[in-house]
Amino acid sequence: MFPYQQVIRINRESKIPVYRQIAISVSDAIRNGTLKAGMHLPGSRELAKMLSMHRKTVTAAYQELDAQGWIRIVPRKQVAVSEDIPLFKPQKWSEPGIRASYENDLDVPFRIMEEDLTDENPVSYSDVIIDDGHPDVRLSPIDDLLKTYRFLASRKYTIKSAHIGTTQGTLKLREELANYLSVTRALNISVDNLLITHGAQMSIYLAAQLLLSASSIIIVGKPGYAAANAAFGQAGAKMMEVNVDEKGIDTAAIERICKQKKIDAVYVIPHHHYPTTATLAVERRVKLLELSRQFSFVIIEDDYDYEYHYTSAPYLPLASGSHNGNVIYIGSFSKMLDPSLRMGFMVAPKNFIQQGAALRRIVDVGGDGYMQNALATLIKEGALKRHLKKAKKRYHQRRDFLDTLMKEELNEYVSYTMPTGGMAIWIKLKAGFPIAGLAVNSQIKILRWDKEENAFRFGFASMDEKELRQVVETLKDGLQKMKNR
Repeated sequence: MFPYQQVIRINRESKIPVYRQIAISVSDAIRNGTLKAGMHLPGSRELAKMLSMHRKTVTAAYQELDAQGWIRIVPRKQVAVSEDIPLFKPQKWSEPGIRASYENDLDVPFRIMEEDLTDENPVSYSDVIIDDGHPDVRLSPIDDLLKTYRFLASRKYTIKSAHIGTTQGTLKLREELANYLSVTRALNISVDNLLITHGAQMSIYLAAQLLLSASSIIIVGKPGYAAANAAFGQAGAKMMEVNVDEKGIDTAAIERICKQKKIDAVYVIPHHHYPTTATLAVERRVKLLELSRQFSFVIIEDDYDYEYHYTSAPYLPLASGSHNGNVIYIGSFSKMLDPSLRMGFMVAPKNFIQQGAALRRIVDVGGDGYMQNALATLIKEGALKRHLKKAKKRYHQRRDFLDTLMKEELNEYVSYTMPTGGMAIWIKLKAGFPIAGLAVNSQIKILRWDKEENAFRFGFASMDEKELRQVVETLKDGLQKMKNR
């Protein structure tokens, strides 16, 4: 007798219903050539007895196999493998090493985006985490946002239109955002100059794909934002690094490069450079705009945390100046509200925005219309403005508290320049204390560190004073252990 007990494997702890496990086992045996076309199968009563289970379970499995075309059932006569099944090369049912389909690698050439994917390791809730500058979600008006979301999702008129016109962003959000950016950043724009995206990284990627090719050269800061550089590299462009000092990216170096070769774009983070937090000095801002006009390159301005400036009013963006449309301005709501709220925007001339929307449509038909309109309501009713005022005050206090803590506890080990704003401090470790040794400390998880610079970003905004003290104590403990080795 055919060993059905060996072919049909049942796992009682599996979440897959038993009848489906039977159906899957039988169909796999047919695919493997173990059960051939036309071969008779035991009746439901007989198979149920072999497998020590209720007949109804086997009947349900047979019905599913019949519906899928694997077997044919002749009532009160026979059950057999369908004659329409092609002949498969037989394999031993007990052959070792047979793997589930998706346990195998894809064995055809395909594009490799990244060789090392280890930096995406998950973190435990018990880990002490130093992020690279996230907002404190506990302060965000998420409840108001979700309340509006639920309201919109329950109204017939909004349900009908929620998925329409979201490739560029809902008109409601673009109207409110155009007004908001005019008031807060002096950007003279209309709804046609805005593209709503799933965060700043998506905006950077779309801009890179439209602007750059294998023959393009783009200037980036060093040290710089690795995720943006990855987008530029994926577009095929050659990247030229220019040093970033305490006054931001070196515009004199950019000018020297422009006199030697054709530059297509410059990627710049003028308001708290990532990762060093340096702010681009006024004279360099003016110089960069002049160079853009003189040498006809595009400026991709990443302004991810414009709202947070503590010692004075923030500098206006490069995009607010006179630039003849050659500044692509990128911002994000993720830094205002919640990192998991993937909502960003791009500001550019209308013709560029149209092509950005067309490209976005290829990979992502559109955004969440309910969420976009809920966010528009948050802006219109002033809730976003009130939140940012409160958050700015709290983050300022946390920055100063962390500064005091580090001077008291870590002065022997670290040096840093206090940033004028933002949500992180760029911490440099002194000689003899390698960042790699600290970053692999099992007690702490540092999300952004740089071996070459021997430095890391200490995101303070997401932590209250108790949490900041705990992290500093953990850092001190780790550094002391390194000292005593």
